[in-house]
Amino acid sequence: MRNLSEASDTLLAEVEAAGRKLAAAKAEIGKVIFGQHEVVEETLITLLAGGHGLLIGVPGLAKSKLVETLGTVLGLDDRRVQFTPDLMPADITGSEVLEEAEHGRRAFRFIAGPVFCQLLMADEINRASPRTQSALLQAMQEKQVSVAGQRHQLPAPFHVLATQNPLEQEGTYPLPEAQLDRFLLQIDVTYPDLEAERRMLLATTGVGEEQVKGVLTAAELQAIQRLVRRVPIGESVVEAILALVRSGRPENGGGPEIEKHVAWGPGPRASQALMLAVRARALLQGRLAPSVDDVVALAPPVLKHRMALNFAARADGVTLDAIIQRLLEPIR
Repeated sequence: MRNLSEASDTLLAEVEAAGRKLAAAKAEIGKVIFGQHEVVEETLITLLAGGHGLLIGVPGLAKSKLVETLGTVLGLDDRRVQFTPDLMPADITGSEVLEEAEHGRRAFRFIAGPVFCQLLMADEINRASPRTQSALLQAMQEKQVSVAGQRHQLPAPFHVLATQNPLEQEGTYPLPEAQLDRFLLQIDVTYPDLEAERRMLLATTGVGEEQVKGVLTAAELQAIQRLVRRVPIGESVVEAILALVRSGRPENGGGPEIEKHVAWGPGPRASQALMLAVRARALLQGRLAPSVDDVVALAPPVLKHRMALNFAARADGVTLDAIIQRLLEPIR
């Protein structure tokens, strides 16, 4: 009994220490990212849970700036790839080149691509062809790439934060469903409010801009990621996650509306993502355990890119946001 109490005290102390570090990181990010508190929180949740994030919004909303700032504040080696229609898979993963030594012997040497970093910014990922988008699949899931039959391990931690323009804009390609499922959260980036935009104007059009400094190191981030998985979670939260995800599948009898409007629902990876995300949110907010409120808050970014509507839903004017809110009603 005493050992159990000591373990709880140790965990509580670790959670409190991590909470202080993360509060300092959020304050540092706030120096250059104005408003967008929900976007910053969801992006940090993605990284704390050890996942990848998809930031969706029109150009000019500081998505690229956010990723660059996160690299500095979290002490990660970050790189950026601008996705274009002519980008090839080798431009991301790297390739082998034939070299000739001084004595005339020839051999292949692997030249690592920009994916060999700790935080990869895939800028405007949906501007590239599906073939190139899919080049990230193995890296995102297995943390390694295969080139010419050889496997190459990626640095740890490894995260992809991709930015995407809305599909209604010209020159974009929809991401394959298998790749969408690899993103822990879909983070919608909207326009800033009036006060945030006013602060941004004053801060970015003067002689100099605010510079951020590092708060965490890569090793400290990994320690917090391990701590996230140790955060206790109550049975009521587990049941809420299972009920929510399973009710979104037409095959599981989610109800007449789901069967009528949903083409395919979220798989087990959605449950895993939600379980990690609610723990990370609790830790980010300095709480020892998540609640059902965390499930409600994170359901849209976890489920939105893991479900698809059918033609009947489009004809009836039904949106995914409305479907998810309906699924949340029984657990609120």
